[in-house]
Amino acid sequence: MLHHISFGISNIQRSAFFYDAVLATLGYTRVWEDLEGDDAAIGYGITGGGDQFTIKLRSPSYAPSAGFHLAFAAPNRAAVDAFYQAALAHGGQDHGAAGLRPDYGPHYYAAFVLDPDGYHIEAVITQAK
Repeated sequence: MLHHISFGISNIQRSAFFYDAVLATLGYTRVWEDLEGDDAAIGYGITGGGDQFTIKLRSPSYAPSAGFHLAFAAPNRAAVDAFYQAALAHGGQDHGAAGLRPDYGPHYYAAFVLDPDGYHIEAVITQAK
């Protein structure tokens, strides 16, 4: 259903440091960047493909309320664990450690963090891997 999504962020270098690290754990990379001027942006996706997630410099930027979050697909549970650790090591805040969430399904394995701008993000796999 979705083609791509963008987050307005307040500091392109800080957010790039964070997203380069956390998205790499899930197999996603920078697929393009434009770091010039007040409209700097970076697109992430699968190498060789287009962007599916973009960060764009916006000032001021405001993260949506707690009712909004974005879940990134993980290839396995180890990637969810790595996502969580990378997020905490690169400026993210804990919002739910990696683990099973049986309320969401028998194999729902996820980690929840807040990015440096306060966006609620998640890495998840719903298969028993």
